[in-house]
Amino acid sequence: MHIKNKQISFGKFVALVLYYGIARYLPCSNTYGNIGGYVMRYLCKHIFKKCGKNVNIERKAWFASGIDVEIGDNSGIGINAHIPNGTIIGKDVMMGPNCFILEINHNYNQTDIPMNQQGMGNKKITIIGDDVWIGRDVFMTPGRRVSSHSIVAARTVLVRDFPEWSIVGGNPSQLIKSRI
Repeated sequence: MHIKNKQISFGKFVALVLYYGIARYLPCSNTYGNIGGYVMRYLCKHIFKKCGKNVNIERKAWFASGIDVEIGDNSGIGINAHIPNGTIIGKDVMMGPNCFILEINHNYNQTDIPMNQQGMGNKKITIIGDDVWIGRDVFMTPGRRVSSHSIVAARTVLVRDFPEWSIVGGNPSQLIKSRI
């Protein structure tokens, strides 16, 4: 099987079909004894490039083909989160509902050509460090590096990178304070 010029195994293909066809609509992890969480984690272990221990994939999480997604131990992808394939999530990461990570932007530099005719830029990989808390409704522009031990406040539009131990928030994002 091929997904965007990458060959995937039949097992990964079946796991993707089961995830997007059924599992992603199962109840959230804190209901019905976490049956949905167990099913989603099992499928993602077969889909992701790397899937740590005690990973929590919430209801309606979207991660494209997921074959290049890496997620560390004790981390989660929030309810209705949208992360591109290739995203790297460290250990002990909390992600709130409705987070959205972009992987690519439209080109816009040539003023003599309409923007919708300039094509797309290069894909950029988002990396989320260890021990990070990403609040509800966070929107990340392509290629962000969320440093370890940081907090990204709810509804932040993350447009640049910040040092470790940062608390950031706002639109556009700005440093609120350091945790140390």
